[in-house]
Amino acid sequence: MYDADQNRTENRVGQADIKIAAKNVQVYYGETHAIKDVSVDIEDRLVTAFIGPSGCGKSTFLRCLNRMNDTIPICRVEGDIHIDNEDIYDKRVDPVQLRAKVGMVFQKPNPFPKSIYDNVAYGPKIHGLAKNKSELDDIVERALRRGAIWDEVKDRLDAPGTGLSGGQQQRLCIARAVATEPEVLLMDEPCSALDPIATSQVEELIDELKQNYSVVIVTHSMQQAARVSQKTAFFHLGNLVEYDETEKIFTNPQDSRTESYITGRIG
Repeated sequence: MYDADQNRTENRVGQADIKIAAKNVQVYYGETHAIKDVSVDIEDRLVTAFIGPSGCGKSTFLRCLNRMNDTIPICRVEGDIHIDNEDIYDKRVDPVQLRAKVGMVFQKPNPFPKSIYDNVAYGPKIHGLAKNKSELDDIVERALRRGAIWDEVKDRLDAPGTGLSGGQQQRLCIARAVATEPEVLLMDEPCSALDPIATSQVEELIDELKQNYSVVIVTHSMQQAARVSQKTAFFHLGNLVEYDETEKIFTNPQDSRTESYITGRIG
């Protein structure tokens, strides 16, 4: 089983910047024990991929990182998760403010039924990030540029976001997520509903985003994990089995279950 404490010692030697530190995390849905004693350190300004068979817990664990599981009445989370040494489950932490710091992009593009401009401006408005319209315009443009969609939409910002193609909608959702200047960006299978060309565009964007954010991506595609991530975590039956540099996970896994998944014998 993956040993986070040993990894922490190695990281201290290598002076890696730890953005998210999870220790002994358990997640229950009623009586079902969905996540079992997961400990992991996620580094800053890298892409970390969560892989594993369907139902293995990777999306459940991802949703712990911005307290999205709080919205499920039967869900209970135990253990410690710190972002920048702050306990995100401390009762004094406002989940709404946390989600401004930890943005999320979902599997299916979900633009609001508003204009392209208002989709991106929504978060900065509710969090009071702009003093006036000019500042808001700048934030919207910057976010759309970071979402690699500005050139395609700059002349039709008043058009509905729902009128864009699937790939454009997903890049709009990424722009919406980064508009609040988050430090962490969570992506739950962001390309599974996209065609190969749109997938390639989003993957290029993910590679650029790691310059400014810690990116954590859940993907069912091992090829995608190999292309976009620097670190990979393999989940199986609610356990974190192995976590290491992506190249090592795919070429020299230490656990037989990881090897079985990579080679297609389980999954």
